[in-house]
Amino acid sequence: MSDIIGSRIKELRKNAHYTQQQLADKISVSPQVISNWERGYTEPSADDIARLSEVLSCSSDYILGKTSDIFIKDDMPLQKDENDIAKRLEKFRQEIENSDGLAFDGEPMSEEAKESLIESMEHIFRQTQRINKKYTPGKYKK
Repeated sequence: MSDIIGSRIKELRKNAHYTQQQLADKISVSPQVISNWERGYTEPSADDIARLSEVLSCSSDYILGKTSDIFIKDDMPLQKDENDIAKRLEKFRQEIENSDGLAFDGEPMSEEAKESLIESMEHIFRQTQRINKKYTPGKYKK
């Protein structure tokens, strides 16, 4: 098995500040699968590579060891963007956790519903960050 794939997955996971459990949840596999990939016992399928690439904001070729360039698109988030998103998401998470009487449709929100709301907000934060990067006011254009 290829050690480079496993080491790159581990490197990207740690740079994104994910545990194996968190990464596994994001790409719908078990933490044991992540561990096996990182140790080089097994390799991810093409579909797994695509999901890893999306979640870890890198190119598939980088994960596969075909290139040393992590990012392939201009709209891929940079580490600064990731840190900004993480800060906003943590603040939102704290607001959700500390709010009393949070309800949806008149019923108290379950922990699962709160987590779903947080995941949705993460997606919104990422989309907003991406869209805002594409817009450059005229006075800043060369």
